[in-house]
Amino acid sequence: MQINADLHVHSNYSKDSMITPKDLVYYAKKRGLNAVAVTDHNQIEGSLKIARETREFLIVTGMEVSSADGHIVALNIKKLIPGGLSAAETVDRIHGAGGVAVAVHPYAWFKGSLASHVEEAKFDAVETLNASAFPFGRNRRKATEVARKLGLPQVGGTDAHFAPTIGYGYTALDCEASAEGIVEAVVKGRCQPLGQAVPFTVTLQRQYALIQRRIFPQKASVEQKTTQKWLSKKAMV
Repeated sequence: MQINADLHVHSNYSKDSMITPKDLVYYAKKRGLNAVAVTDHNQIEGSLKIARETREFLIVTGMEVSSADGHIVALNIKKLIPGGLSAAETVDRIHGAGGVAVAVHPYAWFKGSLASHVEEAKFDAVETLNASAFPFGRNRRKATEVARKLGLPQVGGTDAHFAPTIGYGYTALDCEASAEGIVEAVVKGRCQPLGQAVPFTVTLQRQYALIQRRIFPQKASVEQKTTQKWLSKKAMV
């Protein structure tokens, strides 16, 4: 069967994200996804908690590791992978934990990009479509080139930190509906990155929500308020 999964989403357990578990599931379903990988920065607790407590939707556990050479997503792991190591050693640690290592946004600006280090480690896949990457076209083109050169599977994700962006980039997988089925499909190349860049209007909405959160930190969830405000507008186009 085909599973559509956003393999790069940050929850509010990652301090730079506003996405609550409830809104994560809501927007993933709204975008027609079957699964989401929760990949918070340098921590695994939130991902494990969301996977444990979410009954109505498939969650793949993971994290985004800040290696010394750039950011690496670890999928289907259950323990923390330390940051600050080389890309090669980080990938080895991920494999040792039974996970899958993905080179994410390798040529994007301002995102801890791996660039030339992609060829130095034994990655399982390359994220060739990152809906939040800038510049989108350059990252996609160069990431696709290196994935083809190395003969690695290609995946897609949103790198979402704001719920309405979830699902603009995703991966179509030929697999069963389970975390194990998803990562097996990635490793075996039964996957295809699909989607588009996050629209500029949605990016503006995120900036508005960030400003509101800084100005009124004492108020109720800004994410929920912003979700309600923009539901009828362009966030879901």
